[in-house]
Amino acid sequence: MTQKDDTRFESEARARVLIEALPYIRRFADKTLVIKYGGHAMIDEDLKQGFAQDVVLLKYVGLNPVIVHGGGPQIDQMLRRMNVQSSFVAGMRVTDAETMDVVEMVLGGKLNKEIVSLINRHGGRAVGLTGKDAGLIRASKMRVVRKQGDGPPEMLDLGYVGEVEAINRDLLEVLKQGNFIPVIAPIGVGEDGQTYNINADLVAGRVAAALQAEKLILLTDVEGVLDKDGRMISSIKAGEVERLKAEGVLSGGMLPKLDCCVQALAGGARKAHIVDGRKPHAVLLEIFTDQGIGTEIVN
Repeated sequence: MTQKDDTRFESEARARVLIEALPYIRRFADKTLVIKYGGHAMIDEDLKQGFAQDVVLLKYVGLNPVIVHGGGPQIDQMLRRMNVQSSFVAGMRVTDAETMDVVEMVLGGKLNKEIVSLINRHGGRAVGLTGKDAGLIRASKMRVVRKQGDGPPEMLDLGYVGEVEAINRDLLEVLKQGNFIPVIAPIGVGEDGQTYNINADLVAGRVAAALQAEKLILLTDVEGVLDKDGRMISSIKAGEVERLKAEGVLSGGMLPKLDCCVQALAGGARKAHIVDGRKPHAVLLEIFTDQGIGTEIVN
C-alpha cells in the first residue's frame, strides 16, 4: 500500500466520523446538555485540554453545554497545606466553618476560574458561577439519618453540607441567550445567607431538571454501571434501578449517581449518562457516535 493510499484511507475514516456525527448534531441542535465535570478528567492535563475542546465544539455546532464541576481532590490538597483536619461520615465530608472557607476558596475561586480560563483559551465564552450569584442555587442544611441495627436511628450532623432547594433557571436562560457557557461551582446559599457545600452530582441533576435538559452527563472514573460479572450495562430504565439495587447489582459510589440521574429524569431531563471521563473526548464519543461509551439511564 502506497503513502497515497494510506492518506486516502485516513481521509475516508475522518469523513465517516463526521457523517456518523451529523444526525446527532441535527437532533441536538439548540438542546441543553448538563455535564458534571469531575474525577481524573479534572487532573490529567491532556484530558483537561480535551474536555475544554469538547465543550467548545458542542457550543459551535449549536448545542448549549452547562458545566457543573466537583473538586474533592483539590480540596483535600488545600486542606492538607493549611493543616486543616478533614473527616468523612457516610461518605460525605464533614464541613465546619473553617473547612467551608477552604471549600469555597477552592471550588468557587481557584478551580472554577481555571476551568473558565481553559474553555475560553480554546475559543469558548465561559462564565464562572457559584450558587451565590443571583441566588443560582438556593440550599438548606442536609439532614442525614443513619440506621443503627435494631436501635433508634441516629441523626448525623455534617456541618455546612447542603442540599438543593431550588435552581434559578432565569439566570441560566439569560446566559444561554447570550451564547455563554455557564461553569457552576456546587456551592449553595440558604435563605439566611449561610453558605453550603453541596455534592456536585446533586447540583448537576437539579440543574438538568430545572433546564429540562436533553442530557445529563456524569463524568466518572469508572467505565459505567457494571453488572455482577463486571460487564458494563449499556442502558438502564429508571424504573429498574430499585430492583437492581435490591438484587445487589448496584452498590457503592454508583448508587448516589444513579439516584441523581433518576431524580433528574423525574424532574424533566430527557436522558442521563454515566461516562468514563478517563477516556479522551468522552463527551463527544457518548453524544455523537452510534455506540456511545457509557451507561445511559432512560425513562
